[in-house]
Amino acid sequence: MRRAGLGEGGPGNYVASGYSVYEEENEHLQEGLRSKVNALKSLSIDIGTEVKYQNKMLDDMDSDFDSTGGLLGATIGRVKQLSRGSQTKLLCYMLLFCLFVFFVLYWFIKLR
Repeated sequence: MRRAGLGEGGPGNYVASGYSVYEEENEHLQEGLRSKVNALKSLSIDIGTEVKYQNKMLDDMDSDFDSTGGLLGATIGRVKQLSRGSQTKLLCYMLLFCLFVFFVLYWFIKLR
């Protein structure tokens, strides 16, 4: 008597080749899945490392912007103090100098 899916053979001689084929196919698929899981794991670890690095860089930039904001605030305060005094002529010269520097930089960048 033959059973379907167990292979060929005479009566009482069952070959379990169908079962081993399925088992080999499952092992092959399992290996493929394992390699994909390992690839995803390494990718997620790399993403986590990159996120930590980017967060550190953003924190550094935040502290740099805070210090720059404080420096600019102090500078603006000094300029306002200059403008309140009788030194408006000096303020005009400083403003004209700044405009001159901006125009020189503009032409320098444009000619490049």
